[in-house]
Amino acid sequence: SGSGSGSGEGGEGGSEPSAMAAVAGGVPESLLRLEDPLLVAGAAGNNADETEEKGGAAEEPAVGAGPKSSKTSSGDPQVDEILDSILPPRTFALPEGSRWMQYTSKQEATRLDVIQLQEELDRKLAERQARDSGICPVREDLYQQGFDELIRQVTLNQPERGLLLLRVRDEARMSVDAYKTLFESSLVFGIRKQLQAEQGMTDMEDEIARLEEECKAKKNQVLELQNRVEIMEKRDAEVRALADKKRKDEIAFLKYQGQNLDKFLKSVSGST
Repeated sequence: SGSGSGSGEGGEGGSEPSAMAAVAGGVPESLLRLEDPLLVAGAAGNNADETEEKGGAAEEPAVGAGPKSSKTSSGDPQVDEILDSILPPRTFALPEGSRWMQYTSKQEATRLDVIQLQEELDRKLAERQARDSGICPVREDLYQQGFDELIRQVTLNQPERGLLLLRVRDEARMSVDAYKTLFESSLVFGIRKQLQAEQGMTDMEDEIARLEEECKAKKNQVLELQNRVEIMEKRDAEVRALADKKRKDEIAFLKYQGQNLDKFLKSVSGST
């Protein structure tokens, strides 16, 4: 149920099949069933050259003339109008400069068409390597095409259901667009914060280096003070040791002197 696989009605003249074959390779693929492309502009000059080569006069296109109509119909003009308003015709250009238009097919879908749509969706998801989860534009585009085809099928059977599905589709797209906007704004906010952080990184690095130097100087000062304390404690211990030794020597001398005086006094008192 891809593009170019429409109903195929509207073949007029012997030259149109060749034109369809020529343009078939440049028609964008889509899961939405479309009619055969109709020429809008760009090939009139080629037709005029061919006519002149045959010796005839080139046919002047009518002013304001649109594409040659080969549209199909569902049999109900109101349904056709609703379907064309829900899924308007698409236009595309080929490399040689011609512009073409494709209307949505008015052919009703069967059970087999729905099965083929599912198979075609799975095939395109695998072919275009769509991701199974997360943000994936390819998967989003293919599912939108599949949903549009479902809307086409439902609208042909029940236009009111098609209009309701249109509202559901538009609401879903609005929600997705809102989430995209929110994601983009959050991404911009994150980038801005990152740039601000990077701009202040130099100042922070300078501040860190200054504080590290200051910490290093404080550590050196602490070590110096610790060495001074150790020296002072060692000197104080030596002074105390010398004072204790001197005091002990004085006490021993005084004791010795006292003993000698006692002996002298006893000897003096014994002689008298």
